[in-house]
Amino acid sequence: MRVLLAVLLLMAGSPAASGDGLALTPPMGWNSWNKFGCDVSEKLIKETADALVATGMKGAGYEYVVIDDCWQVRRGADGRIVPDPERFPSGMKALADYVHGKGLKFGVYSDAGTGTCAKRPGSKDHEAIDARTYAEWGVDYLKYDWCNTEGQDTRDSYARMSRALRATGRPIVFSICEWGSTRPWLWAPGIGHLWRSTGDIQDCWDCGKAWGGMGIVHIIDLQADLHPYAGPGHWNDPDMLEVGNGGLTAAESRAHFSFWALFAAPLMAGNDLRGMSKETLEILTNREVIGVDQDPLGMQGRKVRDNGPQEVWMKPLADGSRAVILFNRGNEAGDVGVAWDDIGLAPAGPALVRDLWKKADAGAFTGRFQARVGPHDVVMVRVTPQF
Repeated sequence: MRVLLAVLLLMAGSPAASGDGLALTPPMGWNSWNKFGCDVSEKLIKETADALVATGMKGAGYEYVVIDDCWQVRRGADGRIVPDPERFPSGMKALADYVHGKGLKFGVYSDAGTGTCAKRPGSKDHEAIDARTYAEWGVDYLKYDWCNTEGQDTRDSYARMSRALRATGRPIVFSICEWGSTRPWLWAPGIGHLWRSTGDIQDCWDCGKAWGGMGIVHIIDLQADLHPYAGPGHWNDPDMLEVGNGGLTAAESRAHFSFWALFAAPLMAGNDLRGMSKETLEILTNREVIGVDQDPLGMQGRKVRDNGPQEVWMKPLADGSRAVILFNRGNEAGDVGVAWDDIGLAPAGPALVRDLWKKADAGAFTGRFQARVGPHDVVMVRVTPQF
């Protein structure tokens, strides 16, 4: 077991994306797009920062408050990007100061092309001045999209902004958002700290949009083979969370959050934090599930067994235990089991099993664990071998 753990640590121990010590665990925070789209404002961001603290989400690890598209309106005569003066009357520096005053970090959005996806000014040919401006404002996180980029090379375009951000001297997490279209997991380490590995998420379980959005199960499937490419400082990003936005059942929301944790994905809430239900808050702040996401080994989980609608997924953890998801994607409840040899443990060895959603020990088991799993639901456990 110690030999296996040493091998896993070596696999996960590649340096951070730019050697800067940022995003050594997947970033956690909130982004405005999934719920609010272009309806962003200084008031919304301040109230969201307040809610992150008041609800206990900050205490659970959420720290970034990120404004997505539509905060910018034009460039000034000096080439600097200009925030919407009606929606952000105090300016971005004052807003960043407010967020920082809550013990949180501040993020903004731009685009590698001539315009953003909402047709606001993009950063093409303005990378250096935009990076300096963000640093002066106190930005800690940049999400960088890929609209209006005809004729551009993804690696070159993202490397330009990466270099510009580093040149400022300010530590800024760089989130690449080209939707997995050019397999960024193969070229983005060393350029960004995380990269979108799929198309845009939709607030639904098994669905799709004509323009390319996809439901939760589609994104889960697209992550299945990407586990070799994630680690401290360089993460696959299956997009922001839809928990609490109304399109998922409680079971589907649990499954969604469980898989993002198993994938070592960034946990960026995308709902309205100011009036969420107790159920939504309990899902988003389950510290045992979050602990799987934030495990310092930094390995992305993978599928280890597939029995049609019933699947077993596993993530090795730094203490030698395993996070395991028993997943039922079918429409009827069923029994799903995991054998220890499926997850790299001694086949006849004893292990303690803890249910991470019930927050209770299931007991000691030898060689195997099985549970009843409802439709579109998961049982997520931590299996700790007893040496």
